[in-house]
Amino acid sequence: MNKKSFGSRLVAAPYLVWAAIFVIVPLLMMAYFAFTDNSGAFTLSNMAQIGKYKKAFGVSILYALAATIVTLLISYPMAYFMTKMKVSSQRMVMIIVMLPMWMNFLIRTYSWISILANTGIINTFLKSIGLRPLHLINTPGAVILGMVYDFVPYMILPIYSVMSKIDKSLLEAAEDLGSNAFSRLRRVIIPLSMPGVISGITMVFVPSVSTFYISQKLGGNKNWLIGDAIEYLFGAGPEYYNIASAISLILMVMILLCLAVMSRFSSDEEGGVII
Repeated sequence: MNKKSFGSRLVAAPYLVWAAIFVIVPLLMMAYFAFTDNSGAFTLSNMAQIGKYKKAFGVSILYALAATIVTLLISYPMAYFMTKMKVSSQRMVMIIVMLPMWMNFLIRTYSWISILANTGIINTFLKSIGLRPLHLINTPGAVILGMVYDFVPYMILPIYSVMSKIDKSLLEAAEDLGSNAFSRLRRVIIPLSMPGVISGITMVFVPSVSTFYISQKLGGNKNWLIGDAIEYLFGAGPEYYNIASAISLILMVMILLCLAVMSRFSSDEEGGVII
């Protein structure tokens, strides 16, 4: 037993070293800079300046919520219909869902610039049929669209994974008891798929609330998110590292609270069928 335990620890050692170097150490450095000034002395002034960025925090949360809701509305029906397909068709659709993730994140974002730009594909088409062009780029809608496009696979996959494992006998039993398709969806499928929904919401909301590149390229200077503020301050020079670290620390706390809430909902949701 001791040998097995020692072997397990030995196998896990590379991961523990990796986690210490690339996760724990950066977090400690961030906390250190957040509570010190440029001379290294302890201070709370960095935290006191967080209020200057409350609008960026609010806009980031609002955009992330909108992107998460839209992504869920798209992903849940798609995951449901995927489970109704043949196994070969499910694999093909899964490849199509995963295909954009094989491309570079920057390329995917730049592709939307060519689509939404004032001289892009959509406006060129509208002009060709005699309609007025639309202002699509550098808008909140463009930022949310970019988030939805980039993160929708992270919503589809967990929902599909949970939904595909639902025991078909439960659906057959509900049908034998007189439930129609809508009733089976509401009373059986949705409750049992909630763990996948909660996992998908977490996986979409967390990167959405902290993103910065999408907002820079699709939103312009009018849609400044908290990720943009952090990226700008870190790029402005060492004298801004402290305030940037303080903002990053607050954002991390917000994300951890979000994960805790989602985990609580997930643990409370036992996946039971609603009678």
